[in-house]
Amino acid sequence: MKRIFLSWNINGLRAVEKKGFKNWLLETSPDIIGLQETKAWPEQLSEDLKNIDGYYAYFSKPQKKGYSGVGVYTKEKPLSVNDSLGNEEFDAEGRLLCLEYPEFYFITVYFPNGGRGEHRVDYKLRFYAAFLEMCQKLSKRKYVITCGDVNTAHKEIDLEHPKENQNTTGFMPCERAWLDKFFSEGLVDTFRMFNSQGKQYTWWDYKTAARSRNVGWRLDYFMVDEKASKLIKNAYILSDVTGSDHAPVGIDIDI
Repeated sequence: MKRIFLSWNINGLRAVEKKGFKNWLLETSPDIIGLQETKAWPEQLSEDLKNIDGYYAYFSKPQKKGYSGVGVYTKEKPLSVNDSLGNEEFDAEGRLLCLEYPEFYFITVYFPNGGRGEHRVDYKLRFYAAFLEMCQKLSKRKYVITCGDVNTAHKEIDLEHPKENQNTTGFMPCERAWLDKFFSEGLVDTFRMFNSQGKQYTWWDYKTAARSRNVGWRLDYFMVDEKASKLIKNAYILSDVTGSDHAPVGIDIDI
């Protein structure tokens, strides 16, 4: 059965609610959508957001209000929902939700940004390691489908100005090496299964009006285990969808 899975860093769920998120979700009608950077505790959300017709809603709860956070809307009720990587240091920031279904795990993740100094780059790399370990364990049981804002562009093709950003967090060699590790140790970049060209981005800087010039980065990914990759029928960026500095990304999967 073909299903549509989407992922979107919304840069604030309460902010995007004011821009028509609920109507967009109902019109687009994905089977599952993973959200990143919700920036809200569940109790801060409106009833309209918590009770959208046809969907079950789940949200993480970071220790800090207005920071980080992820969420999932799903048409099918999961067997279980887990918000832990098994490390209190990571779990405190509410960056992950893992939903278990009969045939697969769906994981939405908001990976750390390394922009606040060397200690945050180190935090980000250790988070990558914990995430990969989790995926490898789960893939022994069922298909693993992950999505989210990875906060790193993998290759030069994945950002507009690679040479100028060699030492910028989000494109540093140590960060890119972890994506190499993801894709050599069991995960597949679904977008690159179907799209080999450049100038296809998912994030644009608000401050420089970069979206109008398409000066962007591809930071948002659907990554699946190798077994699940055989079920992917298409992968894409919904670049026309506005409301955030990120665009949604999606896959069509026969599962």
